[in-house]
Amino acid sequence: MATLQSIRNHGTILLIVVGIAMLAFILGDFLNSGSSFFNKNRENVAEIAGHQVHYTEYEAAKEQLTEVYKFEYGRSDFNEEMTLHIRNQVWQTMLMNYTLSDQTEKIGMDITEDELSELCMGQKPHAIIAQHRAFCDETGKFYRDALVNFLANLEQEPETAEQAEVINQYKNYWQYWENAVRSQYLQEKYTTLLSKMITANNIDAKYAYQARQETVNLQYVQQPYYAVADSLVKVTENDLKTLYNQKKEQYKQTPNRSIEYVTFPIVPSAEDFADAERLMKSLESDFRTKEDIAAIVNGNSDILYDGRDYSIETIPAEYKEFAFDKNTKKGDCTELAFANDTYSIARVMDCGYKTVDSVKLAEIVNNEEQEIGWRALSAIATQIAEPAASGKKGSTFTVANGTEERTFKILDKSKATPKVKLAILERKVSASSKTYGALYNQAKQFIVANNNADSLHQAAFAQGFSTIPVYALDKNADKVNDLKNSREIVRWAFEAKQGQVSDVFTCGDQFVVAALTEVKDGEYRPIEDVRAELIITATNNKKAEYIKNQLKDVTTLEAAAELFDTEVKSAENISLASYRLGAAGIEPAVIGTALALEANTLSAPVKGNNGVYLITVDAKHVAEGQLNAATEINNLNMRTSYMYPPQALLGLIIEKADIVDNRARFQ
Repeated sequence: MATLQSIRNHGTILLIVVGIAMLAFILGDFLNSGSSFFNKNRENVAEIAGHQVHYTEYEAAKEQLTEVYKFEYGRSDFNEEMTLHIRNQVWQTMLMNYTLSDQTEKIGMDITEDELSELCMGQKPHAIIAQHRAFCDETGKFYRDALVNFLANLEQEPETAEQAEVINQYKNYWQYWENAVRSQYLQEKYTTLLSKMITANNIDAKYAYQARQETVNLQYVQQPYYAVADSLVKVTENDLKTLYNQKKEQYKQTPNRSIEYVTFPIVPSAEDFADAERLMKSLESDFRTKEDIAAIVNGNSDILYDGRDYSIETIPAEYKEFAFDKNTKKGDCTELAFANDTYSIARVMDCGYKTVDSVKLAEIVNNEEQEIGWRALSAIATQIAEPAASGKKGSTFTVANGTEERTFKILDKSKATPKVKLAILERKVSASSKTYGALYNQAKQFIVANNNADSLHQAAFAQGFSTIPVYALDKNADKVNDLKNSREIVRWAFEAKQGQVSDVFTCGDQFVVAALTEVKDGEYRPIEDVRAELIITATNNKKAEYIKNQLKDVTTLEAAAELFDTEVKSAENISLASYRLGAAGIEPAVIGTALALEANTLSAPVKGNNGVYLITVDAKHVAEGQLNAATEINNLNMRTSYMYPPQALLGLIIEKADIVDNRARFQ
């Protein structure tokens, strides 16, 4: 009871305490949810036209394309260049798909399932399908049975886990190309619509015609800007700021960094060369005498032995004279040689025979010959290549292809040429782990001794290294110049402070140390970066006003010419289609003024690109002829289609879209 009474006596205080606790609870919950919200935003790779691209979506798209390429090329992994290609292709696809869908949804444009089915599986499939090698025969012609068989495999019920995995690969592969067709066809529909909207009319035709037909002959006096001494005008800081604000949109920029870097080549030491020589000499005896040459070569050589036939055109140049010498016989070897940091020796595995390299074929369809043309034997399927190589000119042969048979005729064959089989044991000397470690320590010591950008630059120069500058490095750049595996340098540049020196980066066959020389994070280039340009423009503006003031009482061209100690010049046949004013250069303002000016009337001073002008028009001329509106419209439309092809139109859509690119966080 005492406790209850105590609560009653201190009710107000209690309410305050409870209120604070509840507020803390609510705020805590809000902040926690807010934290989740912000974390979710940080997991977005990009925002494209209002669509949030989550990290998982981006990674899934990269994984899908990687698997597609693995399926197509029969590879289990890819090098850096291919990985970068996949990443960029995924990004470009997302940019296009989401910006385009933002536009097509607004106008109700879409592709129906029936349309997609016809495009992918119809009698005349889309070029993406019809020209894909998986659905073409050996001659590159669309082979419908291949597509039918492929799709049939998707519907099979797997009997084993391995079969299920293969079928899933097939489905993933098909889904990718089906999506590619959908995207491409939607682009085609939308750009077709746009191109029909960007069309000329009768008014455009009239003005285009008049632009060529109506011309003027004019006289002018020019006072160039360079004729006015800079000392006669004064450009203030306020002038520059005003001009900068007027032109500000021209100075938009994306955040970027400037760096310079020093490279330390990872090259083999004298000890590495000696070790390589000992190894090659130890292999030389077996290479010359052993029968199992493939095991020796493929276990030790940079060039694998596959038993290929070399012609005099395809054999490596350094072995041509040896391999095709008339005295060379099976089993002969070259001497162990050393050139370009590489030890090599070659052995003739077979020689003294001839084969053809290519054949000219035709396919017999409905008793008619459909010429295929010349094909290299190495580029066509074995089941066709073998009978084509052994058969006689003019003969035919039949091969099975899926559910049907195909008949070919040999129209011609290349002349049989001498061939050799050559085994090549070749090994380039590389840096050992010991050498690698020593070079790495050298780069580390260089950093310790030079821990800021200025010191790095000076030390590199003093030690005979050259620093390589890189300007305006974008945060999403895949690499720096041609440095392999240099994405880490880009990431470092956007995390470091100006003047800071990096750790050692391993970029292919060299170590790299970089210094951050400049940071640019603003939406616009700062005024200091464009000061020189602004000074030139502001100075010319002041000079234009100075010249106009000199001309305020001038009433004739002759008086102006006398004032400026120059002469009256002329220009003939000037029209709206003209872009140059004779020797005066590109002066659209002057040309426009002349065409609007009444004959024998003195213009007001005209500020041009290269100076200030006074002009008079002698006469206006209209060429004889009659407007053919249809022809003019057609010409204008052709010009427009040339200036704005479909890809350019799509590029403009992407350019105008709201895009937030956060890829740098994740790569």
